[in-house]
Parts: sequence; C-alpha cells; structure tokens
Amino acid sequence: MTTRSYNQFCALAYALDVIGERWTLLIIRELLAGPRRFKDLMDGMPGVSTNLLTERLKHLEAQGVIQRRTLPPPAASNVYELTALGAALDSAVLELGRWGSRLLPPSLEGVALPSIGATTLAIRAFFHTEQARAISATYELRLGGESLQVRVHDGALHVQAAQTWPPDAIFHTDMAVFIGLFAGQISPADALAAGLIRIEGDPAALDQFLALSSVQGSAT
Repeated sequence: MTTRSYNQFCALAYALDVIGERWTLLIIRELLAGPRRFKDLMDGMPGVSTNLLTERLKHLEAQGVIQRRTLPPPAASNVYELTALGAALDSAVLELGRWGSRLLPPSLEGVALPSIGATTLAIRAFFHTEQARAISATYELRLGGESLQVRVHDGALHVQAAQTWPPDAIFHTDMAVFIGLFAGQISPADALAAGLIRIEGDPAALDQFLALSSVQGSAT
C-alpha cells in the first residue's frame, strides 16, 4: 500500500495524510457509534469495495487510529474499534456533520439510506441541550435489524449501537420512516395511525425524543 503525504509542516496536512482519503472519515463515523464488524462497515457504507475498505482499515490500524479485537463469547466476532487517538476525532467529525447538514438534499430519493453511524451523528448534531435539562430517559431505536440506544440525562446525550441500559421506551420502525420523523416530514401521530412505528412504553416518549434530538425539535 502506497502512503501519500502532503509533506507540509502543517498540523492539518499531517491530519489529512492519515484521514483525508475517500471513505476514511466515514469509517470513523461508523466506529464512533461503537465497535463494528467488517460486514457492518460494508453495510454502513454502500458503494465501498471490499478491497478498498480492507486497505483503508489497514492504513488506519497502522496509524494507531483503530484496532481489532475479538468480542467475548457468545458473540466471539472480530470487530474494529477506535483507539484513544481515533476517538479524539469525535468533535471534529461532529462539527463536519453539522456543517454538512446545510448541503443535504431535500429527500432520500436517489441516495442510500443512512447507516447506524450516520444516524448517530445526526442525532448528536441536532441535539437540543437546553430542552433536555432536567430530563433523564433512555430511548431505544429498533431500525430493521439494527438497534441504537439514545440516553439523555440532565442535558447530556450519549448514543451507542450497544444495548447497555434498560430503555424507558422502544421505537420499532425502519430507517426510512425514522428519517421522515427526524426531518419533520412525517408527524408522530400520522406514523402511529398508519402503523409505521410501534412504541413499547409511554406513547408520549416519541414526541419527547423528537423534541430533544431531531430537525423537528429545532423548530420548537
């Protein structure tokens, strides 16, 4: 694998030597949600080839940005995860996501549905800290075969792909419907009436969740 460099005495140039190649920041995006298998990464980045993903992962591992480990039984899967150096990219990726939200197309037509990593980034980017003061709740999104937990505690937010905390409410839907709700294109009432989403727990939890962590909530 050929390593290219800007060969400039500039911190940004050195950073881009490591993470500036195509697909690299999207790998970081996926791993910010938690450890992922190779297949999970492939599924989360439609269009990337197996060989290219393998090359990017080897590069990031050699640079100390990610590492591989084997999950304990019963999973016993090989996963990739961020090192402390990789996790330090969190705020930079979040700010790039906020900046890029201005460039999003008005609909999902012609583009791939967001991955769990992209959904995690979106929820964090649009989180409304002031509205979350004095609220403590854990929401679980069941989006097809994927799960995402969103924990809010007194203005602080944590989002992860792992199922660690007992949820106060579980939302069963698919990614397309969730994005419609998140973007304010579908109302919670309409989604519930049409059977597009099912809630385990307090039915009011969906309105609260969207008010705290969605584009819809930013207008309130």
